[in-house]
Amino acid sequence: MPDSQRGHRVAAVPGSQHVRVEIAGRVVADSHRPVVVHETGLPVRYYLPPQDVDLTLFEATDTHTTCPFKGIASYWTYLGDGEATRKQDVVWAYEEPLASVAAIKGHLSFYDTVADITVEGPEPEAPQG
Repeated sequence: MPDSQRGHRVAAVPGSQHVRVEIAGRVVADSHRPVVVHETGLPVRYYLPPQDVDLTLFEATDTHTTCPFKGIASYWTYLGDGEATRKQDVVWAYEEPLASVAAIKGHLSFYDTVADITVEGPEPEAPQG
């Protein structure tokens, strides 16, 4: 691993928390089976199974980003009730994540700067080692 990446860790672990996501006051996701991602220098992220997200409220975009620790992410825009409530690229997923975080495959995560994310239950501790 290059020196610039030494000490950077990412771990994806199954969670049992109740995660509820709202955008503009509308519930867009509700899950009791998140995958919890711990990554050096970032807040804990909750990745939710697509079955627990109302995908009718989102539209895939052409946006893609690459993370050297997770892979290539695809993004979706919240459609809302029209242009006034539309939120660009608010949710992302890794369709083919790197093997070290395979548990997040196809799961969706939301930017907490746009979505209100409520988590009930204990936050799992970051894996050791």
